[in-house]
Amino acid sequence: MSPIIIENPLITKVNREQSVSGYQESAWKAEMAAAFSSAGDLLGYLGLPLDHRLANEGVMRQFPLRVTAAFASRMKKGDPDDPLLLQVLPLSDELLETVGYGADPVGDLQAIAVPGLLYKYHGRALLIATGACAINCRYCFRREFPYADGQLTRSRFAEALAHIARDANIAEVILSGGDPLMLDDGRLTGLLEAIAAIPHVSRLRLHTRLPIVLPSRITKDLPQILAGTRLKPVMVIHANHPNEFDAEVSQALSALENAGVALLNQSVLLKGVNDNVDALSSLSVTLFEHGVMPYYLHLLDKANGTAHFDIPEKAALALYEKLRSCLPGYLVPKLVREIVGAPYKVNLV
Repeated sequence: MSPIIIENPLITKVNREQSVSGYQESAWKAEMAAAFSSAGDLLGYLGLPLDHRLANEGVMRQFPLRVTAAFASRMKKGDPDDPLLLQVLPLSDELLETVGYGADPVGDLQAIAVPGLLYKYHGRALLIATGACAINCRYCFRREFPYADGQLTRSRFAEALAHIARDANIAEVILSGGDPLMLDDGRLTGLLEAIAAIPHVSRLRLHTRLPIVLPSRITKDLPQILAGTRLKPVMVIHANHPNEFDAEVSQALSALENAGVALLNQSVLLKGVNDNVDALSSLSVTLFEHGVMPYYLHLLDKANGTAHFDIPEKAALALYEKLRSCLPGYLVPKLVREIVGAPYKVNLV
């Protein structure tokens, strides 16, 4: 006769939750490991031939192609001008040297207070939490940032925290990168708890693309980790086009909103991607439907290799006027440019 086993319901529940959490953590990491890293593979998946406009191997070694399957699945197959594809496909245009474009277009290097910590604007300090990203956006303003020199080792993190703790004016810590959500739940929890231990810091802001490009990263535990300290959590996601949203993204954003994470969006105005009223107005409406407020519409930061994405300021202003005429004011993001040395983002209207 087999022995009768009586389960402790509390222990069983905990074990099941740990199992689910561990599965979700391994799932997004596995998806990340399987991301597209070859232009040929990505184009083949989309039913497109190898593009003669592709950048050479040297460019792709310096700034590799990386695209998650989740993001690629929203691209229109057979369309070489798909607005999501154009954000990630390395083109030979990146080889062009353009006057006025450089390696540090927003003055990050001169804003480094200690390795891994940028202090650019009053009351806010920015931590480069990691150099890793889930996808490599070809217009990235930090594509040449020297991440290796500022990796947050344990000693450097302690130094950055000490710097924040000494400055009582710092009320908000911003986690950026790279993408801070590339850190696993354990590392992220430790990071947040250490920041929350500084009495004069009251807000935590994360700049991340992962809810859009890797929604599986929003695990069951993550929203509560972000909302689980005394700090008010604010997440600034990054979406440029309404086609970037699907059911998985909606579920991820809903979980964050339900946990009390304030959600904002910043976009970049990109030639061939979203430089039309239909795309921008649809993006704002889609964001609002997902509990996200439109925040910033950036003019392109002039990083080397990105000039083919740029929209002249005069054209951007004309487009913005049309956008204002077809949306209620609360759905119109601020049109801004970042100017090196300015104490804030500069509004163009």
